[in-house]
Parts: sequence; C-alpha cells; structure tokens
Amino acid sequence: MTLRRGIFLSGIGVISAWVLLPIWLIAASAVGGQGQISAWPKPLWPAGGTLDGLASFLAIEGVWKATANSVAVALLTMAMAILLGAPAGYALARFNFRGANLFRVLVLMTRAFPVAILALPLTVSFIRFGVYDTAFGVALMHTTLALPFAVLVSASLFQAIPRELEEAAWVFGCTRWQAAMRVVLPLALPGIVATAIFAFVISWNEVFAASVLTVRNRTLTAYLLAVLSESPMHLQFAGGFLLIVPSVLFIFLVRKHLFAMWGIANR
Repeated sequence: MTLRRGIFLSGIGVISAWVLLPIWLIAASAVGGQGQISAWPKPLWPAGGTLDGLASFLAIEGVWKATANSVAVALLTMAMAILLGAPAGYALARFNFRGANLFRVLVLMTRAFPVAILALPLTVSFIRFGVYDTAFGVALMHTTLALPFAVLVSASLFQAIPRELEEAAWVFGCTRWQAAMRVVLPLALPGIVATAIFAFVISWNEVFAASVLTVRNRTLTAYLLAVLSESPMHLQFAGGFLLIVPSVLFIFLVRKHLFAMWGIANR
C-alpha cells in the first residue's frame, strides 16, 4: 500500500512539474528582465523583479485590440461548438443508426487534415464569401478544430445519463424535445460547460489559422507572432505570459465543472 501510494504521489509530482515548470520559467523571464533569461541556475523568483516588461508589452500599439479580437473569436467558437456539437453528441448517444461508428471516426479524422494544406483554399473561400479578416471567419475555422472534441465528449456525457429518465418524462407527458431540455440537459450541463471551456482554450491558443485568415483584425496570438518576432526576449516572454494567464484563470475558476464532467462520464 505504501509503495502504491508513493508511486501515485510521484506521478502527481511529475505531472504537476510538467505543467507548472514551463509556466514558472515564462513568468520568471517575463518579470526578471533581460538578465534573468540567460541566468543559470535560475532562482525560485528573480531578485529585483519588475513589471516593466509587462507594462511595455501592454503599451504596444494594437495589443488591446488584438486581445478584444481573441475574446470575441473564442466566445463565438464556444457558442458554435456547443450549438453544433451537443445535438450531434445527443444523436450519437440516443439513436441507433447505420454507420454511427463510422461517423465517430470521420468526426475524429477531421483533425487529421493539417491546417497548412487547407490554408490557401480556405483563404480564397473566405474572401469569396466576405468573411476574410473578420472575427466570424476565424471563429468558423476554430469551431472546425474544436467541434470533434465537442461532439465526442457530448456523446459520452449523454450516454452516461440513463435513458430511463427520459422514458419516465415521456410517460408524464413530455415530448422528446421537452424531456431532453428539462431532464437530460440539466444533468449534462456541467460537462457541456467544461466542453465549452476547452473550445475557448483551443481558440485562444490557436495561431496558424488566425495568422492566415486575418490581416488587420488579428487575434492576440497572431499579433504576437507578427509583432514580437524581432522584439527583445523579455518582451516576448512577457507577451507569452500574458497570453497564457487568461486560459489558466478561466480553467481554475470553472474547475468544479471539469470535475463534474468526469464524474458524469464515469458514473
């Protein structure tokens, strides 16, 4: 028992270090200035740390506009991924139809196509339809990236909710739609919220498609790639640190919904 507990705690320590060490290195380099970047061994926290690098980054022209674009794109991606993914997941969970397993594989296979190969035809199509260099156009692309996850996770959530609950609602006079909205959806809501969070993070962190599909209305990641490529290293680390903070805070604030998702899926 002691050996098993030791292995378990060691695994937790390794995973925590794997996640937290890069964040710590980026944060220390962002507030430590130019000298902290090349210093070795690195202190636990740089002495004389300053927020000048972060302030200089936030003072760069266009940063706040790019941040607003990223938030708008991520929220649109969240909404479209859930509006399309949740009904598809419900259909996979509740209806038996020929080719259901093939459909699951095809949904997953959409992530196998490299975005770089689709960049040119997507750009031409977006220009033709008038959505190039818009938040909605980038959100469409990000929804394509997030949708497989939304569909498959939603399907697992709805499968974990007993069908008998819906059948009981039908007995008491509910239609299929009413039973789904009043019985199933409230039970699956924590997991759907968690799915929306992952869609937000996928959109917030994506850079290639946002760089190709925008010119003047860039998201924050695409803007950083264009502006900070030749900037001092401490400014690059400051930009990277401020880029990951919203994702970390967002997940931390809604972590109870993440735990609820796994609780439903493992019920």
